[in-house]
Amino acid sequence: MSHHRLVYSTSTGRMCPDCGEPQQSCRCGQATIGEAMPQRIIAKLRMEKKGRGGKTVTVVDGLPNNAMFLKELGQELKRLCGTGGAVIDGGIELQGDLRDRVRACLTGKGVTVKG
Repeated sequence: MSHHRLVYSTSTGRMCPDCGEPQQSCRCGQATIGEAMPQRIIAKLRMEKKGRGGKTVTVVDGLPNNAMFLKELGQELKRLCGTGGAVIDGGIELQGDLRDRVRACLTGKGVTVKG
């Protein structure tokens, strides 16, 4: 069982640790064709308190698993609501009960919101 990976090559230079491609041609941070955005997005909106010490968190779930889309939407929602949050796999968590503001923002973007 070998855990060796190529770190540097004299012909191509440094290698990306995630995909193994040369660093100048790495596309890990970019959206690829396989991560195309669907025509219709249905987001599920809910509030959670469990496991957070009694603090409420608004969770937007069911979003496309596109890293760039989630990052930009998360930043926009945090800026709009004036709160902190995090991008989790396939969703966004925002601190506080902000369901009304998030619902208004998402429907303005043409996203169908359930919950």
